[in-house]
Amino acid sequence: MAVKYAINPDRNKPWNDMPLFPIDKENYHNLEIYEALVESKAALARLQGRSATLSNQGVLISTISLQEAKASSAIENIFTTDDELYKAYSETDQKPIFGPPKEVLRYREALWQGHAYMKGKKEFDQGYLDLVYQTIKEANDSIRSPFSQIVIRQGGSELNTGQVIYTPPRGKGVLENQLSNLLEFLNDDQKYPVDPLMKMVMGHFQFEAIHPYRDGNGRTGRIFNIHYLTHIGLLDFPILFLSKFIIQNKDEYYGCLAGVSQRGDWKKWILYMLKAVELTSNDTYNKINEILSVKDEILEELQKNSSIRRPELLVEIIFTQPYTKVKHLTDKKAFAENTARNYLNELCDLQVLEKRTIEGHHYYLNLELYRILSN
Repeated sequence: MAVKYAINPDRNKPWNDMPLFPIDKENYHNLEIYEALVESKAALARLQGRSATLSNQGVLISTISLQEAKASSAIENIFTTDDELYKAYSETDQKPIFGPPKEVLRYREALWQGHAYMKGKKEFDQGYLDLVYQTIKEANDSIRSPFSQIVIRQGGSELNTGQVIYTPPRGKGVLENQLSNLLEFLNDDQKYPVDPLMKMVMGHFQFEAIHPYRDGNGRTGRIFNIHYLTHIGLLDFPILFLSKFIIQNKDEYYGCLAGVSQRGDWKKWILYMLKAVELTSNDTYNKINEILSVKDEILEELQKNSSIRRPELLVEIIFTQPYTKVKHLTDKKAFAENTARNYLNELCDLQVLEKRTIEGHHYYLNLELYRILSN
């Protein structure tokens, strides 16, 4: 059956006539896609149900969002180690942070800035997109200039490296019109009665194809995905770790994007993204269970075999992030400085924490939390 979708045959020409939403149902109305949609929504619902039972969702939110930031940045070839990232995140005294850890932490900040922006909002708007982009890039600009000569080139070190593989649209009013259509599609369920998870999948392609900003479009688009799911109520908090799947299947991700623009192959793109939602929902669900299980075991051990007072509070703090400092306990006015230091050292003796000295500063690594997040 012929696909009713106008493709972009010339990779060197701006795709100004990219089809607006809605796309013809023929592009996605088939049994395989709807079966995958059912599986994805079931996994997402299970994750939502499990996370809703947490007494302190902030613990999970802090740790999972940090890993999402790390993976999403890695897709854009911004790499940092877990140790570098967690050390930077653990700093509470506003020391300057440089290099890849700073970029990753900006992504995490954008994740939370965007989430806060959408609270009480009925619809996504240009202000939301600009906020996320500007936070990621530490920028003040908005949609790129009509004269911007941005092209997407083949990466890597093979024979085709550097060749143009896609040219996003440009020109006076072009991006504004396409973004307006995208936002209307996502916001207006009466005019566009498409399943919300399908809307997220389709909308992600459209945003990346529009490529509205001079840089940071991939990261902005992936944050947009998560916030869309929270906005429509499929998740309470932005804890879906989609970037892990994408970084593990990076070539397929870009191949499926190109498949839509060059061949009109919406099916492969939709199936890829639905599989990403299903598997990362399951992965995050399992991480929640592991974190809660080890927290309970550690708390039980402290209650039975330690002299620590208020062990519940201490365990809560050491599970907020992988690296803990004495200052984290004293800043929360939970413990006096000497008491905090003694308790953290006692946890080292129990092999719950591992003390590390970095540049003369003492950090306490939560070994089990670190292991769970690194898998």
